[in-house]
Amino acid sequence: MRRYNPSEIEPKWQKIWEDKKTFEAEDFSDKPKYYSAGQFPGISGAGLHVGHTRVFSITDAMARYKRQSGFNVLNPIGWDAFGLPVENYAIKSGMSPQKMMEEKVPDFRNQLKRLGVSFDWSREIDTTKPEYYKWTQWIFKKLYERGLAYRAENYQWFCANDKTVLANEQVENGKCWRCGCEVEKRKMKQWFFKITEYADRLLEDIETLDWPESVKTAQRNWIGKKTGINITYKSTNAKTEEEITVFTTRPDTNFGATFVVLAPEHELVEKMMSGELKLTDNEIAKEAIGAYVKKAMAKSEIERQEDGRKKTGVFTGLKLRNDLTGEDMPVWISDFVLAGFGTGALVGVPGHDLRDFEFAKQFDLPIVRVVVGSDGDESPIKDAKQVQEEEGVMINSGFLDGMDIHEATEKVMDYMEENGMGERTVQYKMRDWLISRQRYWGAPIPVAYDASGEVHLIDGEDLPVLLPEIDDYHTDDSGRSALAKDKDFLNVKINGQEMERETDTMDGFACSSWYLIRYCDPHNNKEAWDPKKANYWNPVDFYVGGEHSTTHMLYVRFWTMVFKDLGLTDFSEPIQKFLKNGQVLAEDGRKMSKSLGNTIDPLTVIDQGYGADALRTYILFMAPPDGDTAWSTRGLGGVHRFLNRVWTLVQEYDADKKIENSKLKQITPKMVKKVSQDLEKDQFNTAIAGMMEAINEYYLVKNDGVCGEAWKESLGALARCLAPFAPHMACECFEILGFKESIEDAGWPTWNEEDLVADEVELVVQVNGKLRGKTMVGVAILEDVKKVEEIALDIENVKAFIGDTKIKKVIVIAKNKLVNIVI
Repeated sequence: MRRYNPSEIEPKWQKIWEDKKTFEAEDFSDKPKYYSAGQFPGISGAGLHVGHTRVFSITDAMARYKRQSGFNVLNPIGWDAFGLPVENYAIKSGMSPQKMMEEKVPDFRNQLKRLGVSFDWSREIDTTKPEYYKWTQWIFKKLYERGLAYRAENYQWFCANDKTVLANEQVENGKCWRCGCEVEKRKMKQWFFKITEYADRLLEDIETLDWPESVKTAQRNWIGKKTGINITYKSTNAKTEEEITVFTTRPDTNFGATFVVLAPEHELVEKMMSGELKLTDNEIAKEAIGAYVKKAMAKSEIERQEDGRKKTGVFTGLKLRNDLTGEDMPVWISDFVLAGFGTGALVGVPGHDLRDFEFAKQFDLPIVRVVVGSDGDESPIKDAKQVQEEEGVMINSGFLDGMDIHEATEKVMDYMEENGMGERTVQYKMRDWLISRQRYWGAPIPVAYDASGEVHLIDGEDLPVLLPEIDDYHTDDSGRSALAKDKDFLNVKINGQEMERETDTMDGFACSSWYLIRYCDPHNNKEAWDPKKANYWNPVDFYVGGEHSTTHMLYVRFWTMVFKDLGLTDFSEPIQKFLKNGQVLAEDGRKMSKSLGNTIDPLTVIDQGYGADALRTYILFMAPPDGDTAWSTRGLGGVHRFLNRVWTLVQEYDADKKIENSKLKQITPKMVKKVSQDLEKDQFNTAIAGMMEAINEYYLVKNDGVCGEAWKESLGALARCLAPFAPHMACECFEILGFKESIEDAGWPTWNEEDLVADEVELVVQVNGKLRGKTMVGVAILEDVKKVEEIALDIENVKAFIGDTKIKKVIVIAKNKLVNIVI
C-alpha cells in the first residue's frame, strides 16, 4: 500500500493543472458565471504568511466547489505593490523598487502555486507595470473631466530630517517613526477625488449587498451622514465684520450655548496669528495662539480625539453673539476639534454634551441647563453624571419651553431660518479622498502646470506617464516627491509650451479601486476593459478581504458608480457578496508580525511534510472564516491524520469485493448534503467536520464489509467533496479509484432526500427511566406498538434486569424511538 506523500502528489497535480490550463476562465460561456476573488496581496520583503493562505483557501474552496457544480469560474490573481511598504524597503535596503518586484513577485507566485490555488494565471496583473497604471491615469483624466478630481491646499506631515512626508500612522507623539525627530505640518497643494458627491448613493446602495453587517455599519459610520443646521454667529468685538459658522444636529440646546471652539487649522486662526484680525477691546493673544497651534499640529488626529483625554485650549479674545440669548460667547481654540469635521468649529453646550462639559469645567466656563430628563432634575449641572444628552423636555429656552427635544429641534431650525440666523444642511463625516502622495513609488498623476500654475491634462495618446528609475527616493527640501529631482521627468513640452509635470504620485488605493474589472480583460492595450467582458463577469460574486474593508471597499464602490455614470459599465456595485476574514494569530495569541518574529511561512509548513492540502484544510477547519483564531501545530497534525485516514480507505479499496452493507446508503448522501449546504453558507469548518464524521462511519462500514461498486461511488463522492479543501489528494484518490474523468469534469455529487431516510433506527429501552438496553429495528415496526413492546422485553439485558418483578406498564414513544418499562 502506498504511503500518503504530499511531496510526490502535489507537484504532480500542479503540473497537470498547468499543462492542461484547467483553471483558465472562458469569456461568454454558456455555463452560469461565478467570479471569486480575494483581496490581492501587497508585495513586501516579508513574503506571504499563513494569514494570506486563509484568504486564498476561502476563495479557492468556493471557486473549486462552483467549478465542480457546473459554473464558469473566474478566480484571478495579481499584485498590489505601489505604496509605502515597497518604497520604505527600497530606502532601507538600497534595492530599487523595480528590482525588488523582479525578485519578490516570483517568490510570491511560487508560494501560491505550491498551495495549489486554482488561479487563472493567464490573467495575472501587476499595478506597478506601465500597461496597468496607464489606465489608472486614464481613469484619473475621466474623473477630472467630470469634475470629480481637483487640487486644493491641505496639511501634510513632514520630517525635515528624513526629508519625507509621513502618513498619520507614522507619527508617534509628534515624532517621526523612523528617525525620532520632531515633525511638522506643511500646507501643500494636493489632489483630491470628490467621493462626497457620491455619499448618499454609497449609503443607499449598501442595503442591497450581501455583506457582513459589521462592514456595512463601519461604512455608514465612515460616511457619517448627519442632518442639521449651519448657525452663523457674528462677532461683537472685532474691528472688521467677522462671523463663524457652526454645524450642529442639536440646535434645540442653543439657549444653553456658552462658548465656541475652533480647530487649530480653522481659517480664522490664521488671521489671528497674522495680525489681520484686530479687536476693539483688547489684543489678540497671537503668541499664545501660535504656541498652542504649533503644539496641536504636532499631534495626530487619532491622539486629538482620544476619549478621556484632558482638554486643552487657548482663549483668542474674540467674542460672538448668541442671538437666542443675547449673550456674548468667548471663542477658544482646542485640538479636540478637527478641521475636517463639520465647519471646523463647534458651539459649546456644556450642560448637554459630555465633551463640552469637560472643556467648560477645565476652563471655568458657564454651564446652563436647558433640558430636563425623565428624572425631573432641574438643579444646576455640576457633575458629568448630570449631563443629559439623548431625551428630555426643554426649560430655560424661551419659546421652546415645555417641548420635547425633537419637536424643539425642528421648531428652532424654523425660527433660525426665518430670522437669518442659520440654514438647514446635511453634513458628512467622510471627507473627499486625498490621493496625492509626495512619494516616488506610485502611479504618476497625469497633469502638468504652465508658468502661471494652470493645470493641463496629459493627452491620452501620451499615456502612460512613465515612472522613471532613480537612485534617491527621498522627497526634496520643499516636500515634493523625489520625482522633482529628475529634470528629464519634471520638464515637459505640451503644445509647444514648456511645463512642469506634477511630482505627486497617486495613493495606492487608486490602483486597487478598479483591479477587479481589469481582471476581466487584463491584456487589453486599447482600452481599460472591453465593456462586454466587464459586464459579463461583474459584479464579483464572492470577495474575501481582511484589512481596509472600510476605506478600500468604499473607494472600489465609488469608482464603480462613476464608471456606470460614464457609460463604461452596466453595473454600479462591484461586489455582491463580501466575506471579511478573521486573522490567523500566532500560537501565543499575538498578531503575526515580522517584527515579533512569529510569522509562519506556508512553504515551511508544506516542506515539513504536512503538505499544502493539510495546511489549506486546517486553515479552513480551525475556526469560522470570519473569526480570529490562533495557529496550532497540534491542530494541524490532527487534520493531517484525517487526510491519512481518507488516503488509507482509498488505498484499501478492492473492486472485487461484493459484500452488501445497507448502512452505506445513508452515510454518503448525509455527507454530501452537509458539505454542500455548509459551503453555500461559508461554513467551511463544519463542512470539514461533516467529512470527518463520515470517515468514522465509513471505517465502521468497511469493517463490516461493503459492496464493490457502491463503495467506489461513496469514496468517489468523498473525494469530490474533499476537492475544494485538499485538491491534490482528492484528485489522486479519484484517479486511484479508477474514475476516468477529472474531478473538475465529474461534477459535484448530489443526493436524494429519500436516501437520507433510514431503513433501521436504534430503539432505546429504559427500565424505571434508566437505560437498560438498545437494539436496531425497522422503521415500519415503530408503528406497531405491540411489536415494539415484544422486541423491548426480549432484549437479554432488559429481561435479566426485570427478572420476576411485576411490570406495571410499558410506555412506547415511537417518535423518540424510546420504550420505558415501569416495574
